[in-house]
Amino acid sequence: MSLKPAKKHQFPIKGGAYTDVTELIRLRHAAREIDSVTIDKSSNPLSGLLTSKFRGRGIDFAEVRRYEPGDDVRTIDWRVTARTQIAHTKLFQEEKERPVLILVDQSHSLFFGSVFSFKSVLAAQAAALIAWVSLENGDRVGGIVFAETGHREVRPRRSKHAVLRLLNEINDFNHRLNKDRRNEDSATDYLSEALLNVRRVAKHGSTIFLISDYDHFSKDALLHLRQLSRHNDIIGVHVSDPMEHNLPSPDLYTITDGQQRVQIDTADKKNRSEYEQQYERHLQQTRIEFNKLKSPLFELSTGNNVIQSLADSYHSIRRAKR
Repeated sequence: MSLKPAKKHQFPIKGGAYTDVTELIRLRHAAREIDSVTIDKSSNPLSGLLTSKFRGRGIDFAEVRRYEPGDDVRTIDWRVTARTQIAHTKLFQEEKERPVLILVDQSHSLFFGSVFSFKSVLAAQAAALIAWVSLENGDRVGGIVFAETGHREVRPRRSKHAVLRLLNEINDFNHRLNKDRRNEDSATDYLSEALLNVRRVAKHGSTIFLISDYDHFSKDALLHLRQLSRHNDIIGVHVSDPMEHNLPSPDLYTITDGQQRVQIDTADKKNRSEYEQQYERHLQQTRIEFNKLKSPLFELSTGNNVIQSLADSYHSIRRAKR
């Protein structure tokens, strides 16, 4: 069966150096476009993300578990509830839940951009789109926002309020960037700590997105990711900026981190080559690690439309599984 190419998306996106929480909420309408790109259940790389819409009462009974906010009240198991005096709900094979956890990096290495938006803004927009798509498909949505200063957790719920809380946490972390850099140099392995926390809270069978530039992809972080991949679906989302791949045309440039200004000379061929090779080695190593996990790695750039890029990524996975 042939597949049509993913359609082009013209939904207007706001760029810039900082996120706008209203914009992140507005992306709910754009997520409905991405939702049209689905993946066959038989391939099952992202089952529960785009494939298994919540279907109410299924056909094949799977199990009973405690009732949680957001569950369909029609599936409450009244016999077990009466016996235990604790509300329980039935799960059916076609609706067996796969919670979606979205890990969003908002550290200072992402506070950079040269084209349309900063990488930190791109990461936030990608998280918002994935969250809204997941909610539209009936999944429980939660996540962890992390940076040098710590992390904030939102437990997965099948509700708009859970997504809104996650978006507000992302926006809060984003607006702290560059305002207090005292903890940047002395920061611990914050990516590893975030993944360790996910290991504590993630239920087996979850779909876990990790949105980052992987600038701090340490051995400990890799270890936690490998452990998580044993019982969950891992999807990497790599964010980058075109200037990280290639330096601008040869000239003398002034750059700033918001506090200090320095000049760089991009005319030196040796420096240009070493710069490009260093970044390519880092990106290739990230690809290799996700390939070892048998997990997809979506690659997003501040120079491209995030909606189109995500739609193309979903489409390429579906095509590869045919």
